[in-house]
Amino acid sequence: MSRLIVLDTGVLGMIVHPSATGEPRECKKWLETILLQGMPVYIPEVADYELRRELVRIKSAKSIARLDELKTTLGYVAITTPAMLVAAELWAGARNAGTPTADDRELDVDVILAAQSTILARLGDQVIVATTNVGHLSLFMDARAWRDIP
Repeated sequence: MSRLIVLDTGVLGMIVHPSATGEPRECKKWLETILLQGMPVYIPEVADYELRRELVRIKSAKSIARLDELKTTLGYVAITTPAMLVAAELWAGARNAGTPTADDRELDVDVILAAQSTILARLGDQVIVATTNVGHLSLFMDARAWRDIP
């Protein structure tokens, strides 16, 4: 069983941020360290979408180019029908348990990301979601603040 990292939107955003200082710099160094350890790192398509739509809105060509570059060097988890079926189950289960992660009328990106990660975990891997907000994702899987992943 191998251990792999799935990037949440917040972490992905820091990695493609043009700033070379502060938290984005630290996050980029963290990613380099993880990759040097040989740990596989994946970008879920739903995180790409959530980040890209904002980068397009603010016309951040540099960050979009960096995001496109990362997609060629890291693993990429496409949105699939099985993942969306799992997402529907997670979404319903969270609401039935009284722990919704978004308004009922919103497309719940967190459950889609959790479903994509769940599909990866079914292949026998230990999947850890690197995030800036552990709260919602930890309802579904192993989600940790990126700084807490060695």
